[in-house]
Amino acid sequence: MDLELPLWFEIGSLVILTLILLGDLLLILKRPHIPSTRESTLWVVFYVTLALIFAGLMWLFAGGEFAGQFVAGWLTEYSLSIDNLFVFVLIMTQFAVPRRYQQEVLMVGIIIALVLRGLFILAGAAIIEQFSWVFYIFGAFLVWTAIRQAFPGGDHDDDVKQENFVVRLLRRTIDISETYDGAKIRTVVGGKKMWTPMIIVFAAIGVTDLLFAIDSIPAIFGITTSPFIVFTANIFALMGLRQLYFLLGDLLDRLRYLHYGIAFILAFIGVKLVFHAMHVNELPFINGGEHIEWAPEISTWMSLGVIVVSMAVATVASLIASAREKRAESPEDAAAAVADEKGTPATVEPPHADDRH
Repeated sequence: MDLELPLWFEIGSLVILTLILLGDLLLILKRPHIPSTRESTLWVVFYVTLALIFAGLMWLFAGGEFAGQFVAGWLTEYSLSIDNLFVFVLIMTQFAVPRRYQQEVLMVGIIIALVLRGLFILAGAAIIEQFSWVFYIFGAFLVWTAIRQAFPGGDHDDDVKQENFVVRLLRRTIDISETYDGAKIRTVVGGKKMWTPMIIVFAAIGVTDLLFAIDSIPAIFGITTSPFIVFTANIFALMGLRQLYFLLGDLLDRLRYLHYGIAFILAFIGVKLVFHAMHVNELPFINGGEHIEWAPEISTWMSLGVIVVSMAVATVASLIASAREKRAESPEDAAAAVADEKGTPATVEPPHADDRH
């Protein structure tokens, strides 16, 4: 069953979402600042509500099955986008991006991600249309990605190493200044035009987006094969990601089990893709080129349930473990942590005898 929506709804949806993203970008450019917790919360709630309204419209125009596919795809991409934030934190820290300009960096990263994912979606849809056996490859790739996610061995560090390669390449080929000049990517130093370190940050963000697009697009194609649903789910997952970055803040460090939840989701969708490939099998060396009838077709609603439960369990387990560690922390460690955060000594040592004379 193919998705059939009124043309005006598809075009109108894409136009409205594009205008919202442009408005968000203009807001940042006109007023670069560090958003407050209240501001970030309101924006995240706005984007989540917008996604749920869109799901309701999908239900109205296309039925519950496609609405469920959108919600499942959106939640999958949203969970993967949160994982993306961990690497964004590493990049911002590594290149000492002033917090005031981090919003602009994140917005540029989101735009790059949308462009890359759009290209991957078009390519993926064309491949699936011609070769149903590609689901075997997608499924195996997602299972392998899930194993890598569950047992990272410095997975995020590997991403940073990739970015360091890009940084070294840039430093060898172009002149880059030592300091930032606001959010500019070009500046003048000693009468000479140079690139600022911001160009390195954008390149690192771009590489990260590429790596995550390679992981995320097969995942959502395991939920729906509709390019429209795939693309809109990605847009909604990326919208509000900038505000989520500032809202979560230090909470990201406490979500220690999040990668297990994401790994389980990827493994589940990978297995689902393999089952689907078996169900529509046309490869002559598998079951004589015939469909494998016993292979189950996992429903959209079961997928949605697995995604929600996986993320809920991973989040709750992370927060419980973090709370236990905090309670077990000695008063001296707590004082040192607060002092370190405020940049003041934890204790004041009494003056030495020699200092009193």
